[in-house]
Amino acid sequence: MGVTKEQAVHNRERILEAAERLFREKGVDAVGLAELMKEAGFTQGGFYNHFASKEALVSEVVGKATDEGRRQLEAANAQSRRLGADPLIRYIKWYLSPEQRDDIDRGCPIAGFAGEIPHLSKAAQASYAEALEQAVNQIAMMVLEQDSRLTHEEAHARAISLYSHMVGSVLLSRAVSTSQPAMADEILNHNRSTMLAALSQPSAKDSSLKRSGLPRSKKAKRESGGRQRLAVSAIAK
Repeated sequence: MGVTKEQAVHNRERILEAAERLFREKGVDAVGLAELMKEAGFTQGGFYNHFASKEALVSEVVGKATDEGRRQLEAANAQSRRLGADPLIRYIKWYLSPEQRDDIDRGCPIAGFAGEIPHLSKAAQASYAEALEQAVNQIAMMVLEQDSRLTHEEAHARAISLYSHMVGSVLLSRAVSTSQPAMADEILNHNRSTMLAALSQPSAKDSSLKRSGLPRSKKAKRESGGRQRLAVSAIAK
């Protein structure tokens, strides 16, 4: 008896899930088709019934993982709003947590595939770049929601800075989580507290952002310049 269309779709999903799990844990080059199909519960010969090549599989895995990551972020933001919580602050707390860092199989795919992407196909690189752009745009919307004084360009710049800090922190923390667990936690804790301090203290927001390397808004710069001119005028009198 042949395989039904529904079963074929299910089998394909099992291969994709196994591939994503192994690629994240070991890296794409370290995973052969025999190991992959065994992990999925099939024989190696069945691979080409579902994918034209390993390269095609990798491209689809990256696209699937990043799409799922985008949907998860959207769902988390919606939940934050229902709870009356700040989506950006809640997202940073989750992202820079030991739990997210240690969840290599299901954690952020942007961080999970960052080291692999330069060595993969053009299709996989394009899929990753598109997902990165979408993630930055989602964070920019959260930034605007928190500070409506910013222009879209300023919010986008701040989102890039924030996300770069976040992804870099997770990658460094993961790199030493086994050999230097205390340092791994310190990387997360320091960067998390620095970002939250910069975002959670409106009265000191501009100076905090400057210290942390995050951009200030144009309006804040103009206000700061005005205060300085008034102070000089007062002294001159």
